[in-house]
Amino acid sequence: MFFRKKLISSSEEARLISAIKMAESKTSGEIRIHIEKICKGDPLEECKKRFSKLNMQQTKDRNGILFFLAINSKSFAVWGDEGIHQKVSDEFWKTITDCAIGYFKQNDLISGIEKSVELCGEKLKLHFPIKVDDKNELSNEISY
Repeated sequence: MFFRKKLISSSEEARLISAIKMAESKTSGEIRIHIEKICKGDPLEECKKRFSKLNMQQTKDRNGILFFLAINSKSFAVWGDEGIHQKVSDEFWKTITDCAIGYFKQNDLISGIEKSVELCGEKLKLHFPIKVDDKNELSNEISY
């Protein structure tokens, strides 16, 4: 618990969880956020590893997206499962990353993630609209 408090505040965590819930309210897609202090390697590779460790590939439609942020390393990556990769272009992922980095450059990490989650939610809604029997397949909690 102490480790988490040093990375982001409770109110920042609540903002991010709220952004996830809002984005997921329109789609069967699943979004998670993972935050670390330091990234020891390539951020995208670390994001992919964390995606697997969080079992995000186990969603029914393979439409999970993970945001990975290493605060002290100033590293960021986003990774989507094969279901979403089949529906979007590399330009989409670049747009998400550019959005986040634009806020990061203004020292506003939380808004960067929040806005990027919102963009992902809109894209997921197009390709994976919410279903009557939709279940939240993954936790909305931030992982550390």
